[in-house]
Amino acid sequence: MDFSRLGLVVLLLGLGMFYSVRAGKLTVSAATTGGVLGLLIYLGSGFGGLGLLALFFGLGTAASGWRVAEKRRLGLAEENKGRRTAGQVVANAGVAGLLGLLAWQLPQHAPLADLMLAGSFAAATADTLSSELGNVYGRRYFNVLTFRPDTRGLNGVVSLEGTLLGLAGTAVLAATYCLGAGWGTTFGWLLVAGTAGNLMDSVLGATLERRGVLGNNAVNFINTLTGALVAGGLAQWLG
Repeated sequence: MDFSRLGLVVLLLGLGMFYSVRAGKLTVSAATTGGVLGLLIYLGSGFGGLGLLALFFGLGTAASGWRVAEKRRLGLAEENKGRRTAGQVVANAGVAGLLGLLAWQLPQHAPLADLMLAGSFAAATADTLSSELGNVYGRRYFNVLTFRPDTRGLNGVVSLEGTLLGLAGTAVLAATYCLGAGWGTTFGWLLVAGTAGNLMDSVLGATLERRGVLGNNAVNFINTLTGALVAGGLAQWLG
């Protein structure tokens, strides 16, 4: 292990944690959790994995802050002024952290784990952008199960515009991954993985989350897990 490079990574993560807390993006516990997960991702997937984490965080933060005054007026802004908690960090990056740990401890499985890690972030990105930007740019909102008109902002309610924006975010993340891992069918697999995770999130939102069986963090965790499993499954079956 290159300890000088590891020291640089720890320094970068520390600076990111400090900025996130000072800028009101994360609570202290969330920043600490994010730092630990970031380190696991680096140990398993290197700077490529860290880059995906940073890209997701940047896109998600930008989407959450976009036209936030309008979201507040409509009652759609995130709670706690958008400052994410440790639970939210685990929900969005916990699967990636576990896959980083797997790749680190079982290097023979690292290529598959890296792809699944990208799939988890593809799903998280699709969900965040489709929700945050769909609430702003959507024209018609409907229940994902019944396709009947429904109330904007409710769990399981989607819009065409939001879905397409989520797909665009997934494409950006997939392209970033492919710049390092190589192009080909992988790009398409990640698009499918991100969309599948986003769809799973909406279905769970319209059913179990509305009924109070699952909380939002649990739904988001399953979203990222779905993205990872779909990406890995496509690689195994079609690769």
